[in-house]
Amino acid sequence: MVEKEQWTSKLGFILATAGSAIGLGAIWKFPNTVATSGGGAFFLMFIAFTLLIGFPLLMGEFFIGRSTGREALTAYKKLAPRTKWHWIGYLGMGTCFLLLSYYSVIGGWIVIYFVKSITGGLLYNAVPYEQMFQSTVADWKMVLLAQLSFMLITIVVVGQGVKKGIERSSRILMPGLFILFIVLIIRSLTLPGMEEGIRYFLTPNFAQIDAKTILNALGQSFFCLSVGVSVMVTYSSYLSKKESLTRSAVSVVGLNVLTSFMAGLAIFPALFALGMTPSEGPGLLFITLPAVFEQMYGGGIFIALFLALFLFATFTSAFSMLEILVAAYSKPEHPARSRKRLSWLFGGIIFVVGIPSALSFGPWADVQWFGKSIFDLADFTVSNVLMPIGVLLIAVFVGYRFPKDKLLAELESEPAWWRKGLAVYMLLIRYIIPFVVLLVFLNALGLLPV
Repeated sequence: MVEKEQWTSKLGFILATAGSAIGLGAIWKFPNTVATSGGGAFFLMFIAFTLLIGFPLLMGEFFIGRSTGREALTAYKKLAPRTKWHWIGYLGMGTCFLLLSYYSVIGGWIVIYFVKSITGGLLYNAVPYEQMFQSTVADWKMVLLAQLSFMLITIVVVGQGVKKGIERSSRILMPGLFILFIVLIIRSLTLPGMEEGIRYFLTPNFAQIDAKTILNALGQSFFCLSVGVSVMVTYSSYLSKKESLTRSAVSVVGLNVLTSFMAGLAIFPALFALGMTPSEGPGLLFITLPAVFEQMYGGGIFIALFLALFLFATFTSAFSMLEILVAAYSKPEHPARSRKRLSWLFGGIIFVVGIPSALSFGPWADVQWFGKSIFDLADFTVSNVLMPIGVLLIAVFVGYRFPKDKLLAELESEPAWWRKGLAVYMLLIRYIIPFVVLLVFLNALGLLPV
């Protein structure tokens, strides 16, 4: 019998798991959401909801994965045999497949901008940054080449396996990410007039809080931890029974909150110091921030550092999305050989499926479905439909279908307070979280009058 591959250490698991969410939530989505949801008031609610909503959901996925020692698809079959619950695994795999298809397009944009930053073609030129971004994403040949290079790196890393590929890469990329963040934060906080940005980001103005702000904070709380797509089920299945799930989950939550905090400190003081206003979507990263760095001393160096940081985070997220697909179909008797073959198979198909998203800013810009471009429709489907449904189903599964004896067995290696607080956890996971997720889902679809 072939021994199942595992993380070599708890640190490797924590770095890989945190990295899975950071690119999606903390750097790309978090600053955009803060910019449109009231600054400090949103940040305070985000922390509260991450602890009350995100943490219990993360623990739920950890329970499922570690108790079975199996990836997302098999884990549900093992816990609830002869039922349809394993479709949660299929839903997570489909969500990651679609997500990576357009996420790799964004990764390709970052590759292009990073290359421009190190070759001197990004800052200090006569082309307005908005025009530069529009012409860059419209150049479909360059975009497809960059998307392909992004996917090739992702395929190679995942094909190397959990230890040699994902964990080894995360051990390099994640510390590198935090070092670059510290450098950028120091530069941001030394700019004249940066105080207004800090006040905007960290001073809660409760008069700004409305129903939409609350719902945005709720949505961000589970988005930032990459829960709802069963990636954490797959990652936790590689964790040794000797390790504490609680300590691991606390570390992952802490790293994600810290990264969100650092992203805010790196971006908002610089924006306000240089007279910029926060924007949403790709405009913040590709239009506003280059204009900010251009006005800094040594701006060319700092924009290259920031893009390297964002590229690191984007890759760690991409690894997890491809891993959930590869792990589900790897053959235990030939794990290394089948893993490489499946990495190339799924990675290649994802690249092909992502081509329409890449072209939706160029030759297919006029193609619209339901009033959205192909790229925007894919993003809306993942963020506002598939992920909330996944979170809801996982919460219901953990709350009502997860075998109690297996749950208690998992809690044996956890702190003593878990057994005392289990009733509170079940209250959250059975009633409060499903209700909250349903509200977020209805709000995302525009069905709530807020």
